[in-house]
Amino acid sequence: MMHWSSGMYGFEGHWPGVMIVMMLFWILVIVGLAALARLAFPQAGHGTHPAPESPEQILKRRYAKGEIDKAAFEERRRDIRES
Repeated sequence: MMHWSSGMYGFEGHWPGVMIVMMLFWILVIVGLAALARLAFPQAGHGTHPAPESPEQILKRRYAKGEIDKAAFEERRRDIRES
C-alpha cells in the first residue's frame, strides 16, 4: 500500500517520464490552438494583396467575359505555353 508521505506522492523515480508527458501535453495544446486560429482567421499573416493572376488565368478570364473569341484564345494560349 502506498502512503501519501512516501516520496513525492508515489512519483519518485518517475519524474522524467511525468515531465515528458507534461511537455507533450502543452505542445499539443499550443499546436491545437494555432490550428484553430488558422481555421478561424485564414487570411491572417498573408497580407491584404491577392496573388497576381497568371497569364493563362487572365486569358481564361478574358475569354469567359467574351473579350476575345475562341480562335484568339487558342492562339494566345499556345503562345503562353511556348514561352
